[in-house]
Amino acid sequence: MENKVNKIKEDLQQFIGSQTFYSLSLFSTKFTEGIKYLIEEAQCLWLVLDVSAICKSPVNQSYFVVIDFKKLSEKEQKEKGYAALMTYDDGNGNVFYKAHYPFTDFPLDEIKLYFVHDTLMLPSEY
Repeated sequence: MENKVNKIKEDLQQFIGSQTFYSLSLFSTKFTEGIKYLIEEAQCLWLVLDVSAICKSPVNQSYFVVIDFKKLSEKEQKEKGYAALMTYDDGNGNVFYKAHYPFTDFPLDEIKLYFVHDTLMLPSEY
């Protein structure tokens, strides 16, 4: 598992900008090559669906959203009662939504994503 995590982290660094955009028709969300890679390698279509649902909801009043996903340590999991946290903010640190996940099989401990003008991307693709 550790080799897979290291490979994903290393491979994600190669995505700078995006020539091709993909579409998630359920929410009319576009996503970049880096996100497509993440979906395939980390098997995390659920993450894209969740982000799209929140970023396209009335809860979001910003065209630029920073999404931070973080797995909690075992100690934090016991204290807080969930395994991972995903926060959504306007890019200025103003958090407008938090999602708690009781379980996650996402291989990375943390990742930051941007959602800009209906497009989900890695920060390096912005």
